[in-house]
Amino acid sequence: MPILQRRGLFREEYEHDTLRGHLGLAVPKNRYAEARKYAEAREKEEGQAIPLSQQIAEQGKAAGQAAPTNQTTAERKKEAEGGAGMSKYVIAAEELAARLGEPRLVVADCRFVLGQPDAGRAAYEEAHIPGAVYLDLERNLSAPVGEHGGRHPLPALDALAAALGRAGIGAGTTVVAYDDQGGAMASRLWWLLRYAGHDAVRVLDGGFAGWRRAGYAVTAETPGVASATFVPSLRPQLLADVDRVREVVAAKAAGALGSEAAAAVALIDSRDGARYRGEVEPIDRKAGHIPGAINRPFGEGRDADGKWKSAAAQRERFADLSQDGEVIVYCGSGVTATPNVMALLEAGFTNVKLYAGSWSDWISFSDNPIATGS
Repeated sequence: MPILQRRGLFREEYEHDTLRGHLGLAVPKNRYAEARKYAEAREKEEGQAIPLSQQIAEQGKAAGQAAPTNQTTAERKKEAEGGAGMSKYVIAAEELAARLGEPRLVVADCRFVLGQPDAGRAAYEEAHIPGAVYLDLERNLSAPVGEHGGRHPLPALDALAAALGRAGIGAGTTVVAYDDQGGAMASRLWWLLRYAGHDAVRVLDGGFAGWRRAGYAVTAETPGVASATFVPSLRPQLLADVDRVREVVAAKAAGALGSEAAAAVALIDSRDGARYRGEVEPIDRKAGHIPGAINRPFGEGRDADGKWKSAAAQRERFADLSQDGEVIVYCGSGVTATPNVMALLEAGFTNVKLYAGSWSDWISFSDNPIATGS
């Protein structure tokens, strides 16, 4: 007997789901809960996870109903052809809307404007995704600025764990992060969680602006949050410090006399081209880039509509690099580099490290060399 019949996952009549109705998407009650039950049955029998979008589509098909969607025909064709945005680390607005209200889901608003430290919180208080908590780049996701470490030093592990716990993030929690800064702030949280040993985190494709364009509801109501206990399990292999970067720079400068392994490491500067070349520097006190670095602006990882490019397109961006080699990524302060880290992993690179202090840390050491131009 087919799984769906054996599990008795469908009823003849449905009522509208109140949450989905609130979001402007009237669908049968329990459709998504039942889809997850169906997925559990599939997973148990077939030994593999079933994507939520597939759960919904298959259940809808079995019930003689079309799965709800906000995609255009062109977008559905693009997804069917494997050309949709990144999938491992990015979640579509449609999928997030379907999952709102799940007990182990935490949605984190990470909006932040450099130079306007209160703007992100103000934007959150004005409107945010229903149920979302707010995590501040400088108060929650960074340590206080010191002599070294850059403009956004990594937070102390105990402070990070406490902030995440207050946001309701713990073992078994799935986190979805979003912002309105091209994914940079959300990707910072994504990277920090992975660095702390928590893999169940994704970034909202298109950010908050994309969510609103799709017609989903927003609210100014601050949710009640049940605190959790976050226990870090640090992954130091995801991080490169200034000493490692110095070693790489020295090896590249020495040529044949240097360490062949260190010289082969790719250094990626994620800032825009003018800052990389040293033509302008609106933030830091010195202009230029780390010698030997190549320029891959993080914004090039998105399409014109702000959606993340596909894995194939990300591979094209980094086609001149060896996927087997070490890659160190930096930016101005360890924030906008994180979307490039995510893109590299999606493209198939496996040894990708963040130089968290980035350019602002590099120039805090007076003896570190600086390059300009292309």
